[in-house]
Amino acid sequence: MRLGLSVLLLSLTRSCWCVPQQQTCHPGDEFLGRCSNSVAGDKPTCTELNLGYCNDMEYSSTIFPNILGHQSRLDAESGAEYLLLSVIHGLLNGECSPEIRLLGCSVLASPCKDGKMIKPCRSTCDALRKDCAHAFESIDMAWPYFLDCDRFFASDQEGCVDPLAGLKARQELEMSSHFHDEPSTIIQFTYTSNTQMYSLLKRTAAKCSQISHVYSIGRSTEGRDLLVIEFSKNPGQHELLEPEIKLVANMHGNEVLGRQLLVYMAQYLCSEYLLGNQRIQTIINTTRIHILASMNPDGYELAASEGHLLNGWTNGRTNAQNLDLNRNFPDLTSIFYRNRRSRHYRIDHIPIPDAYWFGKVAPETYAVMKWIRSLPFVQSASLHGGDMVISYPFDFSRHPQEERMFSPTPDEQVLKQLARTYADAHETMSNNDTERCGANFYRTRGIINGALWYSFAGGMSDFNYLHTNCLEITVELGCDKFPSEAELYPEWKRNKEALLSFMESVHRGIKGVVTDLDGNRIKGATISVRGIKKDVTTAEDGDYWRLLNPGTHILTATAKGYSRVSKRVYLPHNLNKAGRVDFLLEKVPIEPDIDDHLFPTVDTWERFDPYNQFERFREPDAREGGIERQEKPWWWNYFSQSGISPPNWLLRSV
Repeated sequence: MRLGLSVLLLSLTRSCWCVPQQQTCHPGDEFLGRCSNSVAGDKPTCTELNLGYCNDMEYSSTIFPNILGHQSRLDAESGAEYLLLSVIHGLLNGECSPEIRLLGCSVLASPCKDGKMIKPCRSTCDALRKDCAHAFESIDMAWPYFLDCDRFFASDQEGCVDPLAGLKARQELEMSSHFHDEPSTIIQFTYTSNTQMYSLLKRTAAKCSQISHVYSIGRSTEGRDLLVIEFSKNPGQHELLEPEIKLVANMHGNEVLGRQLLVYMAQYLCSEYLLGNQRIQTIINTTRIHILASMNPDGYELAASEGHLLNGWTNGRTNAQNLDLNRNFPDLTSIFYRNRRSRHYRIDHIPIPDAYWFGKVAPETYAVMKWIRSLPFVQSASLHGGDMVISYPFDFSRHPQEERMFSPTPDEQVLKQLARTYADAHETMSNNDTERCGANFYRTRGIINGALWYSFAGGMSDFNYLHTNCLEITVELGCDKFPSEAELYPEWKRNKEALLSFMESVHRGIKGVVTDLDGNRIKGATISVRGIKKDVTTAEDGDYWRLLNPGTHILTATAKGYSRVSKRVYLPHNLNKAGRVDFLLEKVPIEPDIDDHLFPTVDTWERFDPYNQFERFREPDAREGGIERQEKPWWWNYFSQSGISPPNWLLRSV
């Protein structure tokens, strides 16, 4: 229906949004007195404003002929311009409404005083066109001809009327009466469609272009953007020693609360930064924040079509290929368990086994893996629904036959503290109320080791931990996966402080730069902590971050071809920012690495889809033709489960 309406409007645009052929003088030129289409004796007069879609204007009289040359109210109502105003709200999915309608009415029925027309203000038109450009772009529609800001609007010096003045005054009054603690930040607590979400994020980034921008990390199975909005004092690039954090939601399409909270958080960060909120400015000026509000927009589309009341526990959970995205990542945890007792086996940056690529890899998973590998994320939160608790890795049990078994990582204490940060800042998650949602976890104050809760392989949090430097927690926001709209504002209040506290918590532990004696920064150097068998590596610029709890730590930095340097560091309990610990390494002759002999493998961290399996055999788009995905070869399960890479001759045979 929407497509048909758009076609109708486009045809009307071509046929009607032009100067009537019988006129020789353009209405705009006529208004300026350059020429006239009037019949002798005609005289423009003020008349009562009586256009159905324009009767809520701030004035009561208008004038005909109007700016567009309509001679009467009936002419105006029968024009394509008036038809567009009647459907613009639906076309733009509620975006820029009622502003666009009011602006259009100010052209169709401009105010009249003392027998003279008062044109609408050009500055109002210019501002609205800029703010609403994203909404028109999202439906491939041009800015309407009759809202040409240069042609049909006047400057302040010429004398004009602001058609949005009354609306702005009412919004300011509502804001002051309902939001005493946040007097200038207004958020509409409703659900957003995928189109609305994209538009809202783009609009937010445009409003705060000096600290924000949006980018896509890929597309879903059905071709929808996986859109990220970033906040930083220098958006678009990594800054030395500035930690990077990501927030991901809607991995399961029917778990929708996290998606909305992150959309609200993006608006909140932008607005509060501009308003001078010192806390928000500090967070953004010292942190690079990436927000992926919907990792599974296809699943959300299905869940939203059923709505809050009809949506079941699983409808829309998976992607359009019926894959559970939180079971679709490489199972590196099993590889870790098999090798954890080896003295020389490194458990950081475990490579993805080549055999993984011969399975069914979702485009959403593929995109997120590339994203995770491309930026030096320090910590992350994945927002879900179905219970109220924070879980942390490992999610896969150290004994495959045990469904509920405590399975800690080497960073157990740090991850536990990350989970504690969110739970304690949440309004109810850590209290001892045994009647509330999440009461099963009141003894642990709202946090739990993932595998102790229930075990599963192929999860995103375990992948983050074992493949990168990033520590990720899973936030279960509540027992209702698809709460009613009435619950959105209360949930925002419960979670806002927790989200902000989590962002701030990335400034914990130590950070620094590793260089050689010539001042060259060393990429890929390892930073180890005595007693924690999990290292972090330096990023492209030689900088690193290591989340640590207060106390005394022995740190060691090294890199291939360089010396090993150790330092003793004390982190006090009252330290509210990461301590700076730099390392200076001296070049030394390269000696054979024992790992090269004990663990010969073709798998290295740099290998990502080395045989281009994903691109060659990805699931065809629902809107396209395409080949069927190749069946897994008979030997795939053996190599996938063992974590051993198949020999090259076998891979080439596929």
